[in-house]
Amino acid sequence: MFLAILVCKLGRFVGKLVGKGSSMPGKFALKICPDILRRVQMPPHIIAVTGSNGKTSTVEMIAAILRADGRNVVYNEEGSNQIEGVTTLVLTHATLGGRVKADVLLIESDERYAAHSFRFFHPTQFVVTNLYRDQLTRNGHPEWVYDAILPAIHPETKLILNADDPLSSCFGAGHEAVKWFGLSRCSISCDAPTGVYHDGAYCPLCHAPMEYDYVHYNHIGAYRCTGCGHCKPSTDYTATAVDLTRGLLTIDGSLTVQLAFCSIYNVYNILAAYAACRECGVAAEIAAGVIGNYVLKNGRMQTFTLGVHHGTLLTSKHENSIAYDTNLRYIASTTAPCTVMVMVDAVSRKYFTSETSWLWDIDFDLLDCPHVEKIVLCGRYCNDLAERFSFTGIPEERLTVGADIPAECARLKAQGDEALYVVTCFSDRDKLLSQVEKED
Repeated sequence: MFLAILVCKLGRFVGKLVGKGSSMPGKFALKICPDILRRVQMPPHIIAVTGSNGKTSTVEMIAAILRADGRNVVYNEEGSNQIEGVTTLVLTHATLGGRVKADVLLIESDERYAAHSFRFFHPTQFVVTNLYRDQLTRNGHPEWVYDAILPAIHPETKLILNADDPLSSCFGAGHEAVKWFGLSRCSISCDAPTGVYHDGAYCPLCHAPMEYDYVHYNHIGAYRCTGCGHCKPSTDYTATAVDLTRGLLTIDGSLTVQLAFCSIYNVYNILAAYAACRECGVAAEIAAGVIGNYVLKNGRMQTFTLGVHHGTLLTSKHENSIAYDTNLRYIASTTAPCTVMVMVDAVSRKYFTSETSWLWDIDFDLLDCPHVEKIVLCGRYCNDLAERFSFTGIPEERLTVGADIPAECARLKAQGDEALYVVTCFSDRDKLLSQVEKED
């Protein structure tokens, strides 16, 4: 154990000097001592967060709230969320004797590898944000991801689950300690599922048809199975009112939170973070005070200027259609004239694939609104995008197609002053940011 911790600390120190090293030190430590995570002394609170979307943002807000409450929190800020990254996090903050120096160990966990990360220890609280179709080449089907997470859930762990998601809510079946977060019917709700497909059409437990009282987006809302009775449970932490136009969120009928980013995704991330911190004993007023107008520092949403254009970068995980849909829905909700750039240049940072069938799952018709004056499709897969857009109702004359990202940015910079929204993934984000001036 001593040698594994020492090697990890040295590897982390060297890694920081070269701007890397969030997972490799942990990999070496596991080679030396495969059960190292069983041997170290963990802090009293271990909070894990997993799911298809919202992990990084939720973890960041949990850390901010707990620190405001005076807790010493360590978490994987660089987003390395598989077992090697978790090991690096734990051992970097451990003494050479094996005691983690923190009040709270906060872990963003890759949904596929949660069972590996929590083989030798278990979280005291486990947040599952949602489970959607995602990265076909990695994750296959959402129910396959569900089966991958299930072994990571310990009977003594308190689960904090999204009551509005018909799949991830199944983790609560038969589990004694569960807390639920979700939204009541509010201004953004509609009567039927939205989007170009309906993943919530059938019950994930018995496969009977599912009915909905209302939905907030896609298939997320108040569901009930016509066969086994699987339905949205009563919520412990509830968004009782949401006004995305004014940027106001009301929690449990009394706490009002000002939204820095008026997106339904932000609402769910805030609810998940709020629920996790309340379960750790943080006062409601402290939690609400921190997340009010909270601006994420993880770069998922950034503002910039390009010439005289004021721009907003909306990071939408490639191969995850609901991530795209929520950001497109946000753009559609604005009213000022704008240009939208959709950039797909590399499908993934970690592996090469030219698989673009996921583009057909995205509801690009959301951009068919009067204030979206121009749409720029760019990157290596601009022609795949153009083919997909040819099946929308958006007039062709509003579209520009170009593979060269710097050239398209230069063209936009030279003309117009309308607002600019860029929708792309982590893998392509820096290709845009290298062409613009970031704002604080």
